[in-house]
Amino acid sequence: MSAAPSKVRVAVVGCGVFGRHHARVYHHLQQDGAAVELIGVLDTQAERGEAVAREFGVQAFSSLAQLKGRIDAASVTVPTVHHLQVARELMGSGVDVLIEKPVAASLPETDELLGLAEHHKRVAQVGHLERFNPAVLATVPLVNQPMFFEVHRLSVFTPRSLDVDVVMDLMIHDLDVVLSLVKVPVGEIRAVGLAVISNKVDIANVRIEFENGCVANFTASRVSTEKVRKLRFFQPHQYISIDYGRQDVISIRVDERAAAALISGQPLPSAPVPGIAIDKPKVELREPLRSEIESFLDSVRNRTKPQVSLEDGRRALDLALKINAAIERHHSRAGLARIG
Repeated sequence: MSAAPSKVRVAVVGCGVFGRHHARVYHHLQQDGAAVELIGVLDTQAERGEAVAREFGVQAFSSLAQLKGRIDAASVTVPTVHHLQVARELMGSGVDVLIEKPVAASLPETDELLGLAEHHKRVAQVGHLERFNPAVLATVPLVNQPMFFEVHRLSVFTPRSLDVDVVMDLMIHDLDVVLSLVKVPVGEIRAVGLAVISNKVDIANVRIEFENGCVANFTASRVSTEKVRKLRFFQPHQYISIDYGRQDVISIRVDERAAAALISGQPLPSAPVPGIAIDKPKVELREPLRSEIESFLDSVRNRTKPQVSLEDGRRALDLALKINAAIERHHSRAGLARIG
């Protein structure tokens, strides 16, 4: 009989909207009998930390020093500008970390995180949540040669996450997903973005061409009247559509002989050769955050590289920063005021 997995003692550092959800998932996993124990939560705003602690029946801590020796892993859900400071102290005290996206505020900070994880032999995962969306997981086996993406992520305005622009707040999810599917260096970037309500970019449109000729169009808005989270892409003889919110995938494939017949005006080939096939791959509906945290805990127990690594987080951040630089150049060409 194999030994039971060791119980991972965890804490959540940062009790905002995301931090509360991390605490909720850890709490529910513990209730469901998983080998994890939520030791406590920490927030610089004592009242907020105590509220989350009461909700899940754990201790509220007031400093990282108080956690030393009491936990094995932690979710870092503080504002992005504090990711490095918090993760540095945690990893230095032997704690594995799940860092919310974006991984850090800059590439030098990300590189320092990479060095710290290597030096301290720590598991460090980045919270690019959509990688664990069941619709994305069901799509991965279908990917062969994607050549055109159309991505929309629209959200109604909320004062949450106004410390970053819409590229870092929303679009970065899709940048990470597309980078994981294309796996080719980025070539050209063209982008436009505008501040509408906040003093940072609230809506952005981006066109990226990869070195293999694949093109991806992204639109992200946090000032929309509706909520849309969709990714569509085309590859030879196939169209695939992902609805992140509904966790739904549709695949439309045209057989090569059927495509040739359509072009030439000939009748479609009969069975058993298919013509146009519409398929809905099987999707196991699950909460992406729970899947993300379970994957992190597996990496902690088994000392394996996380599914979304610091290197992945760095690639997404690098692209997001280049997009913001392209937006600034567009503002300059258009004679618009500097944002932020």
